[in-house]
Amino acid sequence: MIEELLPRTAVVVEAHAGEDAGGAAVEAALFPEEEALVARAVAKRRREFAGVRSCARRAMEKLGVPPQAVLPGERGAPTWPAGLVGSMTHCAGFCGAALARAGELASLGIDAEPAGPLPDGVLSAVALPTEAERLRRLAAERPGVHWDRLLFSAKESVYKAWFPLTRKWLDFSEADIEISVEAGDRPGGTFRATLLVPGPQVGDRRVDHFDGRWTAQHGLVATAVSIAPA
Repeated sequence: MIEELLPRTAVVVEAHAGEDAGGAAVEAALFPEEEALVARAVAKRRREFAGVRSCARRAMEKLGVPPQAVLPGERGAPTWPAGLVGSMTHCAGFCGAALARAGELASLGIDAEPAGPLPDGVLSAVALPTEAERLRRLAAERPGVHWDRLLFSAKESVYKAWFPLTRKWLDFSEADIEISVEAGDRPGGTFRATLLVPGPQVGDRRVDHFDGRWTAQHGLVATAVSIAPA
């Protein structure tokens, strides 16, 4: 699902509830340093933590990199092996990881969410007035998609791509996202996030917007952002 949203240079591994990254119905193994982080966590948290790391390690293998621990770094962002960039996501019943070589992508961000409306009060906290108006128009034209949840997911993907490049927080109000719909058998399309604060420097260019893709299928909405290298 997420693989179709990213360039071919990205390696994506996904798993669904009760499966590891290879499709086996077992709880994924953890490295000792990872195990220490969730030793007292509830079973659901342990499964999500282990499952998404199993996906990440399978992606490492596909890139020819020995599997290794994925530990949270600054602001909880995953720490990747040298020479790789990546992103992880998990929600009820799904987890996935996307990795690429740093020379092929400068950064990337992925997110998956259950295809349902946001809880009361969340949209007003994350959407700019311009975004909320666009969502109203989209809902009138295509009522089959939970556009509020899609906007939230897109903002998550934007942040996950932003942070490794800047090491700074990006507030929901600091990116204005416009969603476009493509014709097809299932809902999907593109989005552009215009940064309302100075963007990251990638090589000799200043990035002032992020482009991404989205899909809605299998009871989920998913988004992805990729940033071209210098």
